[in-house]
Amino acid sequence: MLKNVLAIVAGYLAMAFAVFLSFTLLYLAIGANGAFEPGSYEVSLPWIVLSTILSFAAAFVGGTVCARLATAQRAPIALAGIVLGLGLAMALPMLNPAEDLRPTVRTEAVGNMEAMANARQPAWIALANPFIGAAGVLVGARKRAGR
Repeated sequence: MLKNVLAIVAGYLAMAFAVFLSFTLLYLAIGANGAFEPGSYEVSLPWIVLSTILSFAAAFVGGTVCARLATAQRAPIALAGIVLGLGLAMALPMLNPAEDLRPTVRTEAVGNMEAMANARQPAWIALANPFIGAAGVLVGARKRAGR
């Protein structure tokens, strides 16, 4: 039981690290003008497409790590449920933009941390990401189980 809990935690941490690293590298590669619409913190279509791919890949890594370390086949399913549940819980506040006090106008030079703190994504992306993450975990776990 403890080994499965640790596998879930390790999978989640691997996924979080992969997201942070890949999004940081993506932001450094395309910059503020590639990540955002001109003069705003609204994310651009290229950012949406690339970050969706990277999110799935990070979740795939998390699912693979979890499946590799777990003794029970249900551990990756639990990780996928956690990713889905936490993701939806974090998406709900984004559905009420009237309460969002973050700045909407940006200057040209925006650092990575400021960009992460102020980025605004469409509500449909906020709702889709938890499902993409859960699917990535399950696909990663299945790929690992198939070996």
